[in-house]
Amino acid sequence: MIKAVTIDLWGTVVVDSPSTDERYRRERLAGLETTLLRFGFRVPAADLARAYGESGRHLARIWRRWRDVPVERHVTLLLQAVDPALPGRVGSEAIIALTTAYSSPALLAPPSLDEGTGRVLEALRERDIAVGLVSNTLRTPGEVLRTILKRQGVLNRFAATVFSDECGVRKPDPAIFDIALERLGMDRKEVVHVGDDPILDVEGARAAGLRVIQLAPGQGWASRYTPDAVIERLRDLPGVLADLERSERRPAANPAIARLRPRFLARPTGSR
Repeated sequence: MIKAVTIDLWGTVVVDSPSTDERYRRERLAGLETTLLRFGFRVPAADLARAYGESGRHLARIWRRWRDVPVERHVTLLLQAVDPALPGRVGSEAIIALTTAYSSPALLAPPSLDEGTGRVLEALRERDIAVGLVSNTLRTPGEVLRTILKRQGVLNRFAATVFSDECGVRKPDPAIFDIALERLGMDRKEVVHVGDDPILDVEGARAAGLRVIQLAPGQGWASRYTPDAVIERLRDLPGVLADLERSERRPAANPAIARLRPRFLARPTGSR
C-alpha cells in the first residue's frame, strides 16, 4: 500500500530548473557589496564577482561528491576568495547580514509553481498519502525555499521537507531519501518518489529502494534504471499512483541496484 510520496522541488513542484538559481547572481552581488559597506568594508564589485565565481567552483567540487554545506559556508568561501582574512575581520554580525543578502534574492522573484501542484497535493491529502519534499539546493537555501512555498500556500501540505544544505547530503545519494523516510515515519516499501531527473531522482530513489515515477514531459525516461511509471504532467500523478497501487509493483529485482547504494555511500564526505 502506498502511504507516502517523496517529491522533488526543481522541475517538479516548481517549473523552474535548478540552474535558474543563478539568475539571482546580480542581486546577490549587489546585496553583498551594500552590506559590506554598511559594516565599513569597501570591496570593489569586480573583486566580488571574481570571488563569486571562485566560490562557485569550490562548491561544485563539494556537490560532485553528493555532499553539501550550509549557506553560511558559501559566504565564508566567497569572502575568503576576496581576502583569506576577510571573514575574521568582518565579524559574526556581518556574516549573518551577508548570509541574508546572499540567500534572499529569490524571495523577490520566486520560482513558479507547476500549475498542478496545489491540486495534486490536495488530492494526496484527501487519500491520506503523506508528502515529503526532497530537494538539492544551490545558492538559495532550504530556509528561503520554505518561505517561498509558504507564501505560495503549499508548505503546510508537506509532512516533511528535506533540503541538501541542511542535511549535508545531496541526491542521488540514497542517504537523503533515508532521511526523508525517517522524518515521514514510513517504510521504503510504502513510499514512491516523484521527480524529473533521471540520475538524481530515478537512480537515487532506486538506490534507496523506492519505487519511482519520473516526470518527463514529452521525452520518456532516460536512465539506466527504468522508473515504475512516467508522467508528462504533474497533475497526472494521483491517477498513476492509483494504478501503481493496484498493480502492487515493487522496485525491479536488478542486482545492479543493490550495488548502487554502496557506490554512493562510499563517496568521501567532503567539507561540511
